[in-house]
Amino acid sequence: MRSFVAETHLSAADLIQPFFVTDGEDRRVPVASMPGVDRLSTDLLIEECRRAAGLGIGAVALFPVVPEESKSPRGEAALDPDGLLPRSIRALKAELPDLLLFTDVALDPYSSDGHDGIVRDGRILNDETLDVLERMAVVQADAGADIVAPSDMMDGRIGAIRSALDDAGHSETAICSYCVKYASAFYGPFRDALDSAPRAGDKKSYQMDPRNAREALREIALDEEEGADWLMVKPGLPYLDVVRMMRESTALPVAAYHVSGEYAMLRAAARNGWLDYDACLLESLTSFRRAGADIVLTYGAMDAAALLRS
Repeated sequence: MRSFVAETHLSAADLIQPFFVTDGEDRRVPVASMPGVDRLSTDLLIEECRRAAGLGIGAVALFPVVPEESKSPRGEAALDPDGLLPRSIRALKAELPDLLLFTDVALDPYSSDGHDGIVRDGRILNDETLDVLERMAVVQADAGADIVAPSDMMDGRIGAIRSALDDAGHSETAICSYCVKYASAFYGPFRDALDSAPRAGDKKSYQMDPRNAREALREIALDEEEGADWLMVKPGLPYLDVVRMMRESTALPVAAYHVSGEYAMLRAAARNGWLDYDACLLESLTSFRRAGADIVLTYGAMDAAALLRS
């Protein structure tokens, strides 16, 4: 009877599993601050994606682990059509053509400064960064990405990327905008996984102030007007009020990111016997859906899908 009258439902089809991809073969490198999460070479990535699809997960998100020697102030490695991420996209599409591939558009994995934009004299160069982001999105779409996801928070990037994709013949490639991305302390384990923390300063000049909610309404309106197909709130649990605000302010699909710090807290507390990881994971993900998220990115997607199946 409880199931019949439940107001909110969670299924594997609502979830996206993020993966960290690294160079090499048969390579699995654990992320120390994210128990249960590994950096994977492309061959092992394909195996894990096949397992995710078998659990009913319809999409995965890819984040490249770029060697330090390949990083540069302008992130040129992001534009290499034979780089790690494009190679992984092509390999996955060859093996699992129906699995949606969601790819990150931002400079921080490729930047020797660790920022999402080009840095000069301690300042982020918004407009110069747009040119790189446009070309990065086209490289990813050329390789077979279904959804490019700008996470950089540069002003005007959705319109610029939409125009670049259309001009390159990728009018059907969707854009999921990290529309409302806060300058959060919950990203630490992710930056460990990619070794992408800022080398100087922080990201407060381009990511949103955690004290602000109404600012999200401006971001939503701008990204809708510029051509976004999905909108995202990141992080998730500390900002469920913003997820609800977005849901009530747009007809577009709403995504939310259960970020690395949120996931790591559950794992760490469970390891100490302080809570039940399985139960708390499902409760956390259900809260996203209750707040209005259509799509949830979580490092526990495969864990949750297996629990829901059982």
